[in-house]
Amino acid sequence: MKTEKIDKRQAILEAAEKLFCETGYEGTSTRQIARESGANMAMINYYFGSKEGVFIEIMNERIAGFASQLKIINEDKISPIEKLHRVIEGYVNRILANVAFHKMMHRELSLSQRPEMYDKIKDAMSHNMLLIDRIITDGIEDGSFNKVDVRMVIATIMGTVTNIVIAPNKVMPCSNFDLNNPKDKKIIKERAINHLKDLTTVYLTTKK
Repeated sequence: MKTEKIDKRQAILEAAEKLFCETGYEGTSTRQIARESGANMAMINYYFGSKEGVFIEIMNERIAGFASQLKIINEDKISPIEKLHRVIEGYVNRILANVAFHKMMHRELSLSQRPEMYDKIKDAMSHNMLLIDRIITDGIEDGSFNKVDVRMVIATIMGTVTNIVIAPNKVMPCSNFDLNNPKDKKIIKERAINHLKDLTTVYLTTKK
């Protein structure tokens, strides 16, 4: 019975994520989530309290997944630049593995649209930022990296990937390029990772 409950809870999250990506937060109702997941409204209320609760749980699960990855990288006995390069690889791979989800998250968490929702997940997001911050700060403190604006470096990495997802034509001018096509995705993934590795290496390690 316990396994059945876990399966049903997971089914609700998976159905909701699919609907949020397809029709947006406002365009998705709890009734649709119930129908798509094979659950009933009472189950959604029991596990999550509301549609907002479902949305926040999806976000927190994604953020926690990346946090686990960052923690492992941070504890590895490798140089700061190798750690940062692994962060870049992990981040690009995670985002491009589910382009529709990242687009939806970017759209729905716009501060002007949903400040109350953002407030409920910002602590988890801040934790991930601190883990990346620590890697770069450690590199500065041990002399591996130049003294830089750490948060601007993080924003540059994340902003570049978001820009690629939202407006891929900026880096792939051909009109038939499709991020849902595995071949095209592989090309852009390799380009993004190589570019961000080169960018951070030159900026952080070239002595001024």
